[in-house]
Amino acid sequence: MKMKNFFLLILLSLTTLTLFTNCTESGKAGKADSTNKAAKNGGDTITAAPGGAPLDTALYDSLMVRMANGDTTGRWPVKKAPYPLPGAILPFKRVVAFYGNLFSKKMGILGEIPSDQMLAKLKGEAKAWERADPKTPVQPALHYIAVVAQGDGGKDGKYRYRMPFKQIDTILYMAKKIDAIVFLDIQVALSTIQAELPLLEKYLSMPNVHLGIDPEFSMKDGTKPGKKIGTYDAADINYVSGYLADLVKKNGLPPKIFVVHRFTHKMVTNYKNIKTRPEVQFVMHMDGWGEPELKLGTYRNHIFPEPVQFTGFKLFYKNDLKKAPHRMLTPPELVKYKPAPMYIQYQ
Repeated sequence: MKMKNFFLLILLSLTTLTLFTNCTESGKAGKADSTNKAAKNGGDTITAAPGGAPLDTALYDSLMVRMANGDTTGRWPVKKAPYPLPGAILPFKRVVAFYGNLFSKKMGILGEIPSDQMLAKLKGEAKAWERADPKTPVQPALHYIAVVAQGDGGKDGKYRYRMPFKQIDTILYMAKKIDAIVFLDIQVALSTIQAELPLLEKYLSMPNVHLGIDPEFSMKDGTKPGKKIGTYDAADINYVSGYLADLVKKNGLPPKIFVVHRFTHKMVTNYKNIKTRPEVQFVMHMDGWGEPELKLGTYRNHIFPEPVQFTGFKLFYKNDLKKAPHRMLTPPELVKYKPAPMYIQYQ
């Protein structure tokens, strides 16, 4: 399987972007105070703290069973995961996201076409998913690569480029237009997740901002990104989820969605040691491209047999059409998978 194009197209002259200060207010309506421990109430609800909307655990359980799509192996739904804090998005809604970077038209639909056209297209995809699964509302999202692996080592030799904050502010402004949430994605290259994650704390402290990390570009052995496929261990993943959980508790936020991309077995090691937390909703995301049967095989071999909590599925507008039968999988097909992916990403 070919790797995603990771080279960052650096423009020689950048258009000055306006800093939008009002974007941080998006999503505050669903904020819940999670400073107290979650407590069961009659077995049917969980309340985080006074004033927090209770979680209907009976509904949550029924939706998790529905997500399993009749799986008989006992893997799905995952039984070890705790109930989320109030304000959780999954499995009450399915997230449909557009992925990319504003500096490059080659990294995904998010930066490929003008923003108004992109947002209209995203709304169209959201409607398609709601038609395929009318019982599950769709939450639109913009998934922005905030730290990008690149071919140039840079001044510190880490082969990654951190996006200027004005770019992230622009994404937040775009998202607010259609009530979308935002994901910030990190490709560490020769850096580490421990070095890169804290730099985004001011954004991750917002209730509408979530996180993705990409093992493909985590080059632990010092190999330049793009030469081989990288990896994360459960210890790295637990560091990230612990960091996010602390932000949720510190700021009284609803749970964060945490996406880990994957299309090979070695991209994630020791999955059984991955911790699940009430403050974080974990998504193992099938990130491979190709013809439908190849993608189904990747999902079947690397996502289905190693359950953590939720699953995701990526669709490529271009790469999925490179080989026969030259078509993308459709929402009606994907909602039948076991388990049904609750996070969908278009690149």
